[in-house]
Amino acid sequence: MAPVAPLLLLSLLCGLFVDRGEGACAEVDSDTEAVAGRGFKLGCISCKKRSEVQASATVEWFFSPTGESDFKPIYTYNENGPSIEHDQFMDRIDWNGSKRSNDIQDASIYLFNVTFNDSGTYQCFLYRTLIYTNDEYHDDINKVVHLTVVAKGTMYDAVMKRSASVGLLVSLIHYLYRLIIALSREINNCFLVITKQWFTTEY
Repeated sequence: MAPVAPLLLLSLLCGLFVDRGEGACAEVDSDTEAVAGRGFKLGCISCKKRSEVQASATVEWFFSPTGESDFKPIYTYNENGPSIEHDQFMDRIDWNGSKRSNDIQDASIYLFNVTFNDSGTYQCFLYRTLIYTNDEYHDDINKVVHLTVVAKGTMYDAVMKRSASVGLLVSLIHYLYRLIIALSREINNCFLVITKQWFTTEY
């Protein structure tokens, strides 16, 4: 445990010289099977390739029931906040994505009290604007989730719990790996900034 203290001290020093970036992002596919009567997270994650580039984004979700081809808007999230667009999902959708930031990388939503009528295809559109010094770049991302709803008390329910635990563990390991990489880059930048300021300071 001894090396932890110097690392924390270094992180605090970095905070004095270097702007802190966004947390590490890991793209994980959404689960595709839900249990009737329970809640379900519809995942939609799109990580920026360059975390240091500022960005803003808006989100739209669409739904096409099983056996149909037309998609209907069900949910939007933008600078004005969230909005449920369809009566079937009224009071049953909650934002489960990036918080307190217009730089949205996680556009997931949470569906309460899932019914069999919720089976079908969901499309998540994330409209991102990358903001550079003298220019802007627009990028449209589309994620698709094919959702199947099953009854309570099936063998599948128990299997899903174990699969979710394994998936969560894999996601956590991936997240920690990206976090370590991001932290090592931050520490390296911190050393460079501190060294530069050390040698350029006039006494």
